[in-house]
Amino acid sequence: MRVLLPLWTSLLAVFVSAVALARGPYDKGVIRTEKISDHPAHPTSTVYVSGQVATVLRFERDIAPAKTQLLGWEGRFEPLLVGSKMVVIMPIRDLSRDEAVPLLVTLVDGTEIPFIVKPQSFEEWGWTDHQVNVFMDHESYNAVLSELYDTLKKERALKEENQRFKKEENSIDHAYATLLANGQAKKTPFRREKSWRSKNEDMDILVEIFSGPEKAAVLVHLSNTYYGDSGEPWKFDGAYVTRDYTSFTTRPFALRLERSTIAPGQSGKIAVVVDKSAFETKDGDMTDLALQIFRGDGLLQVAVTLEASLIRH
Repeated sequence: MRVLLPLWTSLLAVFVSAVALARGPYDKGVIRTEKISDHPAHPTSTVYVSGQVATVLRFERDIAPAKTQLLGWEGRFEPLLVGSKMVVIMPIRDLSRDEAVPLLVTLVDGTEIPFIVKPQSFEEWGWTDHQVNVFMDHESYNAVLSELYDTLKKERALKEENQRFKKEENSIDHAYATLLANGQAKKTPFRREKSWRSKNEDMDILVEIFSGPEKAAVLVHLSNTYYGDSGEPWKFDGAYVTRDYTSFTTRPFALRLERSTIAPGQSGKIAVVVDKSAFETKDGDMTDLALQIFRGDGLLQVAVTLEASLIRH
């Protein structure tokens, strides 16, 4: 039995324009170390938050709850939770991109530590802080250990990325995606099944969906049609293949971009190839999938339903 996506996802089918949904806060959540400097030239530390996600600040010493304040929090945040060495911040909703809320944490010895609470950035480097380990004493055992963990985590991520790149070099799916992105669909085993076009004030989008033996593919053509003096380039932020439009059901796929930045008046292509194994459930059934492509400000630019019937045997 095939597991189908909800009806509304089929109606969504193809295009989501600039007013679409942003990435989920779990897509890039981090635990990191923040070393506080008392030098006057050192900038105030920033904490990045997302709506309905708890961010924990963990300190070396106990905190004075009565003297720890989040200014102007009413209507935007749940009340601060302060206890022992921790402060918990939870926005009621996502903050606007230009919102910045001052936070003053006071330790029991009277030390005041200011922070600026901001929304997760949707640049490539952006993240949501799930936990920030804050240290005043940079040479303490816990500070050094926390920084060591951060370094090891970054090193592990780089190794995994390098291994992925090496694997992709020999992947048939990435080879097919490269051919599609280069306009050489006839050299692949894919057959075009559907296509849609969407236009708005600054983007012309054509989506082609392909069926193939044991695989499915999507080719997205993007044309930046904004010609005004203030026209900005379109930037690729990320792509995901999932079962239910959440980061908890991501599936592997091959991706190739003709270019990651599309200037006004310029066009580019994004090719995605998905293997049959990504459509299979733990029970051996086949399920429909959803492809999401996000642009540089974190908004969903394109959404495509990939039906399991695209897989040819």
